[in-house]
Parts: sequence; C-alpha cells; structure tokens
Amino acid sequence: MTETPAPEAKAPKAPVELPDKGVILISYPKIVFMWPSWILSIICGIYMVFTKDLTGAGAINIGWAFLIVLSLNLVVLSFDFPRATSFLVFAVLTAFVLGAMLLVSKMPNLIPAVTNVIHSIKPVANAPFYFIFASVLTVIYIAVAILSRFDYWEVRPNELLHHHGVLSDLERFSAPHLRIEKEINDIFEYILLGSGRLILHPSQERRPVVLDNVFFISSKEKRITKLLSALQVRVRDDR
Repeated sequence: MTETPAPEAKAPKAPVELPDKGVILISYPKIVFMWPSWILSIICGIYMVFTKDLTGAGAINIGWAFLIVLSLNLVVLSFDFPRATSFLVFAVLTAFVLGAMLLVSKMPNLIPAVTNVIHSIKPVANAPFYFIFASVLTVIYIAVAILSRFDYWEVRPNELLHHHGVLSDLERFSAPHLRIEKEINDIFEYILLGSGRLILHPSQERRPVVLDNVFFISSKEKRITKLLSALQVRVRDDR
C-alpha cells in the first residue's frame, strides 16, 4: 500500500509594511512666491555696495532688472494663470511683438524716439534700499515658517491628522477611503514652487479640506496615493 505524500503547507503571505512617517501638508500664503524679488534684492544690494556711482549704467540696469522682476512677481500674486489663460497671454504678447515689429518697419523714426524716452528714465537705488526690502521679506518669511508649525495636516497610513494651535491641538479623521484631488490653478505658481491646491475628502465628513499653495504638490500627491494604496492592500490581506 503506497503512502500519499502530505500536501506542502503554503507559507503565509507577509503583510504589506506601511510607512510610519506621514506626508506633511502645509498651506502657505501667496507672499512666498515673492522669492525671486527677495533673492534679486540681495544681489542688487551686494552689487551696489561695491558701486559708488549711482548714475552709472550698472546701477541703472540693476534698477531696471529689479523693477521688472518685482512687477512680474506682483502680477503672479494678483492674478491666476491657468493653462488656457496662459496660452491667451502668450498669444496676446506674440501679437503685440509682431504688431510692434510691423509698426517699426513702417515708422523707422519710432525706435530712436522710444529709446530716448527709455534712456531718460533712470531708476536707481542705493544698497540700503535693496537690503531693507530684503530684510522685510526675510522677517515675513521667518514668521510664515514659524506659524506653519502651528497649523498643518499630516496624512498617515490609517488616519488624517490636523495639528493646530499653540498648544498643539489635534484633530483626527479616518484615513481609509480618503479621496484626494489635485488642482493646478496657476501655471506660474507651479513653475516657481511646484505649488497647487490639494483637496482632501475624509470619509464621514461633509466638508472637504482645501489646502492652497501646497509646495511640490505633484510629489506629495504621489506619496499620498502610494500610502493609501498600500493601506488598501493591507486591509484586503487581513480579511
């Protein structure tokens, strides 16, 4: 009589390990997008320390550069430029440049007149002006960094936490079935800091959590999606 071999025991599946560290989400004010003007003001201040002549071409060019960057920064803060609007702005600027080229070709004396007007404007500032501007933004950025430590969200494998208040008050929401939405409302803000809007829909909560100006939103969204998908696999394995 032959013996039937016993079936081999299957090794139990190892549970999916979930990361202990959560994803930190902070909503920043729009002043953070002024960093190009902040950096340029420091550079201009250092340059003017070694330039004693405020009427020289270098000081004038530095002044024009600072005013142009500051103006562009203020435009970014004042308006939203989604993809459709950005294409429209690009089309308008292209039409403006082509129209200017056509106008110059028909009126050759126009360029010398415009050049004389531009040369008559000499925006100059000394080193203390640029350093004071940079110092004001530095103080604001330090205050923003400190205040952000008292109001932020944290997505963990099994829960959504809201840290807020001086005494670190804490609100807990259930993370399973958490839905997230990513919105890029301004293409220039996305270029400057990878910023966008993140909308969280916790389960059993009627009102969504809307976080504006989240830095590097694409990488944050990928990390949250990976974390939540790992949680779903863990739940199915435990059943």
